Amino acid sequence: MDYKVMVKKLRNKMFLTQSEFAKELGVSIASVARWETGENEPTMKIKRRLNDLFIKYKLVEE
Repeated sequence: MDYKVMVKKLRNKMFLTQSEFAKELGVSIASVARWETGENEPTMKIKRRLNDLFIKYKLVEE
């Protein structure tokens, strides 16, 4: 999965800033920024939470 693209799509679909999105996930703003630039990938724990949100917001199929 291309988290660089998917995280940004999810955040935009949720109408959240990077700061608000980071707070929602319990991570730093820098982490969200790094995911969106492709510098880093989320941890497995965060990937599971993101996957639930991807499904909820219909970005991926269950």
